[in-house]
Amino acid sequence: MIKNIVFDIGNVLAGFVWEKFFRSFGYSEEIFEKLADATVRSPFWNEMDRGKLSDEELLEEFIRNDPSIEKEIREVFENVEGIIQRFDYAIPWIRELKEKGYHVYVISNFSRKAHVECIKALDFLEEIDGGILSYQEKLIKPAPEIYQLLCSKYDLKAEECVFIDDLQRNVEAARKEGMKGLVFESLDQAKVELERILTDKK
Repeated sequence: MIKNIVFDIGNVLAGFVWEKFFRSFGYSEEIFEKLADATVRSPFWNEMDRGKLSDEELLEEFIRNDPSIEKEIREVFENVEGIIQRFDYAIPWIRELKEKGYHVYVISNFSRKAHVECIKALDFLEEIDGGILSYQEKLIKPAPEIYQLLCSKYDLKAEECVFIDDLQRNVEAARKEGMKGLVFESLDQAKVELERILTDKK
C-alpha cells in the first residue's frame, strides 16, 4: 500500500525558469546563448547541485567555460532570486494529499544558493514531512544512493513510495530502488496518473 508521495521540486512543485531569469537582464541573444552554454547547459551545472564547491569556485568554473562573458556571468549569479518560480498549486496539492493520510517528501537536485536566495518560492517546504536536497547530502539524482538515503533517513519502505519527477531518468532510477514512479508533464496529467497508482495499490 502506498503511504508516501515523494516529489521532485524543479518543474514539479516550482518552476525552474532560468531562460526567463537570464533574459530579464536584457542581454543580446548572442550573450544569452553564451551564458546558457557556459552555465545551465554546461556539464558542470550539476556541480552546483552536488554542493561540494563554494559559490566562488562554481563561478570560476563557469567563467572558465567562457571568459569573454565574465562580467555577465558574475552579474547573473550575484543573486539568483527569480530563477525559481512559485507554483500556486504546490501547497494545495500537498495539503490535499496529507488530508488523505499520505506523507509527503521531496528529493531534489538543488543548490545551496537557490535554496537560500529563492526561499520565497519554496514556501511549500514548510508543509512537507521531510526530504533530501542534493547539496546538503552531496548526492544528485539519479544516483541510487539518494533514494536509499530518503528511505533510511525517514524509515520508509521503497515499495510504499510514489516518486514524481519531470525527468524520465530520475523516475526510472526510483523504480529500480523499488518505488512506484510517474513522469510529471502537467498538473492534471500527474494527478490522474497518481490517483490511478494510489487506487491500484490500496
